[in-house]
Amino acid sequence: MKPTPQPVPEQIEDRRWQAVLGRDSSLDGAFVFGVSSTGIFCRPSCPAKRPRRENVSFFDHALEAEQAGYRACLRCRPQAVDGNPQSTMVRAMCRYIERHIEDRLTLSLLAKEFRRSPFHLQRTFKAMLGVSPRAYIDACRLRQVKQNLQAGHSVTAALYAAGYGSSSRLYERTAAQLGMTPEKYRRGAVASVVRYTIAASPLGRMLIAATDKGICAIQFANSDQQLQQGLIREFPFAVRRREDATMSQWREILTRLIQGQETNPALPLDIRATAFQRRVWEALQRIPRGETRSYSAVAKKIGMPAATRAVARACATNPVAVAIPCHRVVRQDGEPGGYRWGVERKQQLLAIEQQP
Repeated sequence: MKPTPQPVPEQIEDRRWQAVLGRDSSLDGAFVFGVSSTGIFCRPSCPAKRPRRENVSFFDHALEAEQAGYRACLRCRPQAVDGNPQSTMVRAMCRYIERHIEDRLTLSLLAKEFRRSPFHLQRTFKAMLGVSPRAYIDACRLRQVKQNLQAGHSVTAALYAAGYGSSSRLYERTAAQLGMTPEKYRRGAVASVVRYTIAASPLGRMLIAATDKGICAIQFANSDQQLQQGLIREFPFAVRRREDATMSQWREILTRLIQGQETNPALPLDIRATAFQRRVWEALQRIPRGETRSYSAVAKKIGMPAATRAVARACATNPVAVAIPCHRVVRQDGEPGGYRWGVERKQQLLAIEQQP
């Protein structure tokens, strides 16, 4: 007897979308969906107005949606029906880490607290979130440091409140992630300058922004106002200066790259990334021009075959369009899937790259 063929991820997503459209309460707890335009995730039966399909991402459990940056819907309360026991345990671990971030947190301590072997706890946590408990602890500490520095606390107070044991360790761990010293970050990055230019491109209005280290943002929109607002959201504390003339060379390189006239541009990048995002983005940069890969293929490439949705999220948060070619990642069935700057632009980019 032949085994029953298993549905591919795209078929599963299509079924889930139908459940969302039908507000199917029988699937509450089986998955949740996030809406990129609102930043909220819901259960299938949520009575709120149905979102547009291109704005929807599906997650197996509420914790996965939380880690992707979505907030739980206050109307349907999707966390209350998350029936995955592993998800429940990992969420409890996350809350424990966040409450005890000042303590010396180790895998052994967490294993004892949650009555699991260190090996089982590490494997379960990484399978659910795509990162290890240690990486999650580091991310929480960095977030705590940022909040304390933004609130005006001294560097010393901020580092000890976040559980760092010495100032040297704080500088070692956070300087690269912050893109500046903690002291400069505390001053609101007032001394940091982000230069930018806005120009026409084959994909519409294009914004290129850069620090002294390299390009930090490449965005597309329908108007200059949308681009400027996006830059403010991305760099709220920096001094933003429009310098069309001094950035003309990068503008020309990117335009040629989009048009297929440039194949190996020397573009220095200055981007912030988690360890997982960096692994995904490096894999994207190795996809040859004119070719595509599925989200699941990228997940396998980085050694995490179960992290397909996390890969999709990493693609969606790519700050430098085209330079990191997230447009080359498509659905398993060849359909383009989502794109931060619009599916039409993604299709246009792929069509240009696949021309002989």
